[in-house]
Parts: sequence; structure tokens; C-alpha cells
Amino acid sequence: MSLAPAMAKPPTEAELKAALGSACDLWSDIVRAAEEMFMPLGKQWKPSKEGFGRICLLQHKKRTLLYITPDKEKVWIAIVLGERAFHLAMASSLPSNVKKMFSEARPYAEGRGIRFSVNSLNDVSTVKKLLEIKTAPKLLSQ
Repeated sequence: MSLAPAMAKPPTEAELKAALGSACDLWSDIVRAAEEMFMPLGKQWKPSKEGFGRICLLQHKKRTLLYITPDKEKVWIAIVLGERAFHLAMASSLPSNVKKMFSEARPYAEGRGIRFSVNSLNDVSTVKKLLEIKTAPKLLSQ
């Protein structure tokens, strides 16, 4: 029995555009922002129970940075922050609603995860800030 996660066939550009509709530009903005921050950026598609049936994992060096899901006229993202990154997020300039989601998220061994829809360029900026926090280098202990 294999414990490897199931893979899904990547959608065609047309399938993605049809699913996203007016949110297609937001999807592109999120992926482009992640590519600018992390090269090479891998995209891995997995099956999902959500309406589109697939979820995209944005990865850098085999580390999943962000989960991004196309939906009707919107984009959903999910991100998990470890304990150190969680504390950085709480001390950051992130919007209060994002901080509230993290503070209310149940802590697991891999961290605290949140999911929200991206509806504007401001939300894309929030995603970029979350990626910066998630990948912030550890400072040397004193």
C-alpha cells in the first residue's frame, strides 16, 4: 500500500479560465507573485472534494508554500504557518481578520492553517505577506 498522495491531472488553461471566470486575473497575480519570490516554483495538482475537483499546491524545493483552489468567480487559498511564523504573523501588519483566523485556528504539529477567498489586489498583497512570513529566515539564537 502506497502512502504517496494522489496526483491529479493539471487542468487546461481553458478549464481553469472557465472555472475562475472574473477571478482569472487574481489567480494569475497570486501565482506570479509566488514565482517572483520563489524560483523554481512547482505546481502540483491533487484531487479535492471542492467543486473544481482539484487543488494546486505551490511548492518550492518540495516544501508546500500555499494551497490554491479555483472556484466559481473566486480563488481560495490555504496556508499553514508553523509556531515561529505564527508569532511573526501576529506581530506583523497583516489585516486583523487574518490574524483573528490564525489565533482561532487549532494548532497542529505542522502548524496552524487558515483558508480564505482572495477577492482583490489587497488580498493578493496579504498572500504575499503571508508567504514572506512563512519563509522568513530563522535568526541566530542569542
